[in-house]
Amino acid sequence: MAPTASLAQQAPAPHSGAPLARRAATALAAALVLAAAPAAYAAAPGSPSAAAKKLPDGLYGAKDPQYDGVWRQSLALLAQHTVGVRPAASSVRWLVGQQCADGAFTAFRAEPGKPCDAKAMRDTNQTAAAVQALAALGGHGDAVDKAVGWLKSVQNDDGSWSSMPGSPGDANSTSVVIGALAAAGQKPASVTSKKHKTPYDGLLTFRLGCAGKEEAHGAFTFQLKGAAPNADATAAAATGALGKGFVVAPAGPRAHPPVTPPACKDGKDKKAGPVSAAQAADGGAAYLVAQLDKNGQHLLSAMPGAEPQPDVGNTADAVVALAAGGHGAEARRPLAWLQKNAANWARQSGPAAYAQLVLAAHATGSDPRSFGGTDLVTALNATGPEPAAVSGKHAKDADASAKDDGGGIPWWIIGVGLAFGAGLGFLLSGRKRDRL
Repeated sequence: MAPTASLAQQAPAPHSGAPLARRAATALAAALVLAAAPAAYAAAPGSPSAAAKKLPDGLYGAKDPQYDGVWRQSLALLAQHTVGVRPAASSVRWLVGQQCADGAFTAFRAEPGKPCDAKAMRDTNQTAAAVQALAALGGHGDAVDKAVGWLKSVQNDDGSWSSMPGSPGDANSTSVVIGALAAAGQKPASVTSKKHKTPYDGLLTFRLGCAGKEEAHGAFTFQLKGAAPNADATAAAATGALGKGFVVAPAGPRAHPPVTPPACKDGKDKKAGPVSAAQAADGGAAYLVAQLDKNGQHLLSAMPGAEPQPDVGNTADAVVALAAGGHGAEARRPLAWLQKNAANWARQSGPAAYAQLVLAAHATGSDPRSFGGTDLVTALNATGPEPAAVSGKHAKDADASAKDDGGGIPWWIIGVGLAFGAGLGFLLSGRKRDRL
């Protein structure tokens, strides 16, 4: 899951020109914790959030929201709603109050009462995430309609979206906008650019298909420039190509189509005629399954000078992507890995990470309240204001594990913190680095 439009330009970093992952903010949150950043809200002098003395009322998480405030809030509210938790009114008000008059959302507005000017970093990822959350919660039709209108106004000519309007499109941003359109009751295929291209047309431009090595067949790239297979982009695109967003309903007992890689010959598709979005999604699922099988049922991320390490967030997204295609058995294998390995990551990363795991559990028909020994719902609730209502027997205090000091953190999570010291820029750019 994925911000943001403007991280590269907001954060001073050696690699700030590199493309950013939709979920870079989650990695940033984890790094801030593990690098011994203060738990209290603190911002660099001169940053948009520096004037604040404490976290805004209603906001989820305890870290600086400058780069991911709307993103993490949206995922938290959406995950709560999905499992029958009614969020606190203050948390919903905070999210609605972040919207600009033109319908767009930025990552964070320290002064919501101040109009967004031309310098405000309007962000399609944050906006699309907010649309999915507010549409699910209901009662915010005007805010959703304005946000959708803004998203349509910044669609690229090829049908895609970039995180920052006016930039070349990318698979991740296009996918999250498709999810927002669907959540708002729109038919993504009917949303066309000035050159009559649909979001699916734009998304499939990032499909590598039969290009490159056989093990990469079916993959998507993040952007066309420097195209190479990218697991993060593939997980997003395999979901978006099916017209689905963050919330994927569990597949029915009969919905278990085989995962089918594209039929290739001499580096090209053997199939006559254009490849459909559904076929592209299935090819992406096959690529993800191959990578998961290769790596022990998790995806990998690499940091400069370090060995590849498990990428928990991307693995959770792969579970959702596989479930979206009805590949329940294939989705449950990486889900089992998450149940054994994801609790400390979520504890260190915060509300968006808990939300990702809740949504992965939901997509597979698993119980997020009993996730490898962790009650994800209670832990997520504990990162924000007390919910207005929690269903039935699950109305209880936060799980004690959500409050501990993170003892027993695996080496690969500690490595994220060490990498932070070597350069924040990689954490903000690395998740979209090309990798098999």
